[in-house]
Amino acid sequence: MIYIVCALKPEAQAFVDKYKLLKHPLAKHKIFTNSSIILIVSGLGIDSARAATQTLINNFDITDDDIYLNIGICGAAKEYKIGELLNISTVVYKNISYSLPKESINTIHCLEREASTAEYKIVDMESYGFYDAVVHSPAIKNIYILKVVSDHFEPHLVTKEKTKILIFNAIDDINSILFNKEIS
Repeated sequence: MIYIVCALKPEAQAFVDKYKLLKHPLAKHKIFTNSSIILIVSGLGIDSARAATQTLINNFDITDDDIYLNIGICGAAKEYKIGELLNISTVVYKNISYSLPKESINTIHCLEREASTAEYKIVDMESYGFYDAVVHSPAIKNIYILKVVSDHFEPHLVTKEKTKILIFNAIDDINSILFNKEIS
């Protein structure tokens, strides 16, 4: 099973549309599912991402083949193209680095607010919450944080429609990173 945590409904909508996911209630959340995907929309922020991820962990049996994926948009320095998919290897939160068990060169700084200055190269507001939930569940072996560059520290330019398009355009690349084949 692929478990996907998205902060925003427009991020999730790309997967809902492409994979014909159906909406169901789960605890305080709504999930979207088919036979191989369970997606949850967490809402903004570290605490929301942690709670939504923990809801998935608490309500579904974990197998060695399961994939836990945090996908969403991020702000990034101008060296990254808008729409570029970034495979995150390290999350920095409150100046502490946390490494994922995947090879990549991208480090993301998880902030508690939107970033409108280029203090860091890559930023978001949920990656640490997701990481903190999955790392405490040793049964989860396949963990990914994938971010699509939405802006160069200009969050006011990000729209719902642009977000959905950016994620939708990255789905094939996401599949290549996860397991080099299409998901259904």
